[in-house]
This record gives sequence, structure tokens and C-alpha cells, in this order.
Amino acid sequence: MKENVTALIVAAGQGKRFGGPVSKQFVSCHGKPLLFYTLRVFQQSPLINAICLVLPPDLLDFYAAQMRDWGIHKFHRAVAGGAERHDSVSAGLAVLPEETGLVAIHDGVRPLLSLDVIARCVAAAGMHGAAIAAVPPRDTIKRIDGDRVAETIDRRRLILVQTPQIFRKDLIQSAYRKAYECGDFSTDDAALVEATGHPVQVVMGDYRNIKITSHEDLVFVQAFLEP
Repeated sequence: MKENVTALIVAAGQGKRFGGPVSKQFVSCHGKPLLFYTLRVFQQSPLINAICLVLPPDLLDFYAAQMRDWGIHKFHRAVAGGAERHDSVSAGLAVLPEETGLVAIHDGVRPLLSLDVIARCVAAAGMHGAAIAAVPPRDTIKRIDGDRVAETIDRRRLILVQTPQIFRKDLIQSAYRKAYECGDFSTDDAALVEATGHPVQVVMGDYRNIKITSHEDLVFVQAFLEP
């Protein structure tokens, strides 16, 4: 039986590291904000049933109204984000459609996500309850002490984590409840699930699926985005 999957797109950040008058998820590319391209991938995926969106409070109504014009017909609801990322995710988890079985949490500033990565994550999460996209590091990694090398790390045991991160709805909601009870959070949703003792499956991501944090990242992404 096909799982009912809701994409939870987190786009409430202020992008302080990016700089500039406009948050990075709303920077224009080919006439539309980058957020549009992220949403478009989930709209195109046959595995995604609904889309929930977390936005800055002052832009909530404006961008929620854009969904029909953008052709995002799977749009379910937009909700205002909180002070921190975990507050924003928690707000999104509270408004998921009742029939949701799996939740695909994705950064709004990863517009180069592919349909194949979504499919791999959905399949793994359906089987294991929790799955994340990740890629192996390509460069040698060293631990340093000050400005000296202290150790060369075996990169075969390391991964670079991406999104989407997909979980059974009850599992991720329970993990967030426990995190709030303990006051122990992470910038990574899977870490909260790991803290409950539930294993998280790793599937191959895509090196192009970068999170935009700098203007150099934006140049890279713009080269691959299609209008």
C-alpha cells in the first residue's frame, strides 16, 4: 500500500550568513524566488501527496497566496515559523494533514533536489521509519588543534547530510515532544530521532543538492536551475 507522504518545506530562516536585504529563499532566479523551484520538485513527485510550508510571519499571507499561481496544487497549508529552526519544524508538524504517514522535511533553500533522491528516501523511510539523504565527503578531512593537524579522519565512515529527511509522522512528532521536554535540540531533525534510540537509514543523496548559504552557492544553483 502506498504511503501518504507530506512534504514539510522549512523556509522561515532569515539567512543571516547570506546577507542582503532579501532572505536567500526569496532571491529571484529566472523571475521567480528560489523557494518556487524547491516547491516545484515536490509538486512534480508522484510520491508526494501534500505540501506544508513554514514561512516568516510577515510573509506568510503573501507567499501562501502565490501557490495557485505557481501551480503548487498539492499545497495544504502554510504556517508561521518560530525563533529557531526547531520551532519552525515543530510548527509545521502541528498542521500536517491527518492522513499523513510519512513526513519529508526539506530545506527551502535546496532547490536542486531530484525526484530520484525523493524516491530513495521515501522507500527507505517506508521500510525503516526514518531515512536521510547524504553523500560521502570527497576531500580528505583532518581534525586540527589550533593551526596544526592533530589527526587525519577516515572519511569512509563519514557522510555529509542533506535533506529531505523522512520519518513516520508519529516518530518525528514524538521525537520533537521529547526534545522540548528535555530542552535538547539540534539543527538536524534526524538527531532528535536518533536520541530516541530509533535507527536512521542513510540513502545516497546528490552532490548538486546543496543548501544555499553564500552568494557562490547561488551562482552554482542558478547554473542548473531551469525556468
